[in-house]
Amino acid sequence: MNDFLPIILSILAALVVVGGLVPVLLKARKSGAKYPGTRDANDPLQSPAAGGGTLVEERPDAVKAPAPTFDGTVEGADVPDDAAGLETIAIDTPAPVEGRLTRLRARLVKSNSILGKGLLALLSGDKIDENVWDEVEETLLLADLGTEPTMQLVDALRERVKVLGTRSPEDVKAMLREELIKLVDPSMDRTLNVERKGDRPAVVLVVGVNGVGKTTTVGKLARVLVAEDKDVLLGAADTFRAAAAEQLATWGQRVGVPTVRSDIDGADPASVAYEAVKAGIDQEVDVVMVDTAGRLQNKTGLMDELGKVKRVIEKLAEVDEVLLVLDATTGQNGLNQARVFAEVVNITGIVLTKLDGTAKGGIVVAIQKSLGVPVKLIGLGEGPDDLAPFDAESFVDALLN
Repeated sequence: MNDFLPIILSILAALVVVGGLVPVLLKARKSGAKYPGTRDANDPLQSPAAGGGTLVEERPDAVKAPAPTFDGTVEGADVPDDAAGLETIAIDTPAPVEGRLTRLRARLVKSNSILGKGLLALLSGDKIDENVWDEVEETLLLADLGTEPTMQLVDALRERVKVLGTRSPEDVKAMLREELIKLVDPSMDRTLNVERKGDRPAVVLVVGVNGVGKTTTVGKLARVLVAEDKDVLLGAADTFRAAAAEQLATWGQRVGVPTVRSDIDGADPASVAYEAVKAGIDQEVDVVMVDTAGRLQNKTGLMDELGKVKRVIEKLAEVDEVLLVLDATTGQNGLNQARVFAEVVNITGIVLTKLDGTAKGGIVVAIQKSLGVPVKLIGLGEGPDDLAPFDAESFVDALLN
């Protein structure tokens, strides 16, 4: 028996050592950074908290929501025969584009535009001297039109007033409308690149600073695309804001589309974005929309990370649309944000939210002039239908009425 004692003790010691190593190995495996594909040379290493698996939600079983009629009643929904007895979710459907534009225009008109009404009052006076032109210039600058566009508009108005030789409100309004439309530039291509390309979906990356409404914009736009019979998938790459993934998933449930998100707080956003695009390719969807974390334009590390998100996505598919969401009330600060984001991820379109304070409506012109990037969508509030395509003539008409 004594001969076997050293052997038994050795076995027990080995088991103790192995038992102590198992939790360490499991922890290391769990916390180890996961990165899809080949790492770029300039990609920063992930933090120990990064990584983690991603969850691809099942496509919600849903039925189309009843459509309201003009008398306020609700028409019956189209419920599939096999939906009886199953828990379903009514899918939101947006109002037609014409209806949304009309409603947005009405809200702009009610907001008492300082820009339009102020200019009309100044230019319709009995006498237009240098003091009046100084006030016109000041009004335009306060509306965040920008220095260069302001001088361009004032020079054009001076010339036309001199040639026209009339001060009637109707003539002044027509003249002002024409010149403002030229500045807003209706010739810019404002279509969204959301058409499937061959064997891959269109990829839309949504970026911007904190608090401008990126996640809400993604949800509203998904709602519009679903109403256009597009198959959509959402990617919750905002992995740092509390409840951001849940907020996006809730929008997904409302509009009947799945959401790819991480099961670990603080996961690598590039990895989540990659998995979302991969799932979109596998499921043959039409559009993958990726929501990203809000970041300040003066934080170099965060902007580098955003560039990494785009690079990682492009290992699988081209990014067709990069939408920068801006709060219209931030004025020239929004223009500074736009410049920095454009350098990092090549912005293709602007979404202006909170555009109910039209005294700042000139930011539309300033951004387009500075970046050569069109404003493609505008939003006025938190309602699901408060997002519509930007139309230059409708916008100017709302300012002047």
